[in-house]
Amino acid sequence: MWADAGLVAGKDLRIEVRSRVGVNQVLPFSLVVLVLFAFALDPDRGALEQAAPGLFWVAVVLSSLLAIQRSFAVEAADGNRDSLRMSGLDPAGLFLGKAGAVAAQLLGLEVLLLAGISVLYGTALRSFGVLALTCLLATLGLAGAGTVYGVMAFGLRVRETLLPLLVLPVLAPVLLAATRSFEAALADAPQEAVSWLGLLAAFAALYAVVGLFGFGPLLEES
Repeated sequence: MWADAGLVAGKDLRIEVRSRVGVNQVLPFSLVVLVLFAFALDPDRGALEQAAPGLFWVAVVLSSLLAIQRSFAVEAADGNRDSLRMSGLDPAGLFLGKAGAVAAQLLGLEVLLLAGISVLYGTALRSFGVLALTCLLATLGLAGAGTVYGVMAFGLRVRETLLPLLVLPVLAPVLLAATRSFEAALADAPQEAVSWLGLLAAFAALYAVVGLFGFGPLLEES
């Protein structure tokens, strides 16, 4: 399983590095989202700084949709979907590889977005351990849930429009918990983030289990 996961993740990441879709599309999109929020709230600088955690995670969640769609779009071309089914790779390994590649891209994006909110919103970053743990757990949840729902919409012609409708309501707990945990970290009150980190960990674990056991049947039905 782990060997197959490494194989799939490496393949997806090499495709992204060579195509530069993340650099040319996903990163600019997320930065534009932050800039638009800055323009909308700039007259009230205090509100902008207060809303920075929520705006950060809205940008991450929206960008995750692009990364997930891209992850399955490369498999939908030229009959690759059937090749993936007949590859003999462990379905759990396929899930871990797909989710791992998405998570790696999102973590890199989040590092740049943290610098973005610091510059654009004047946000002072504190409690770096809590910030890092929040990013890790939230990213695992986003990647796991996104991969599960991505494979559900895999074989449909309307997957580009269906995927956001499936995923965004499900990701509401991640958005809420990650925002509250970030608020606690930026307020230098890490103890207030413990319960929210627990929620993020539970969400990530839930979709890890769903993906490990359900990815194969979902792929066959897509």
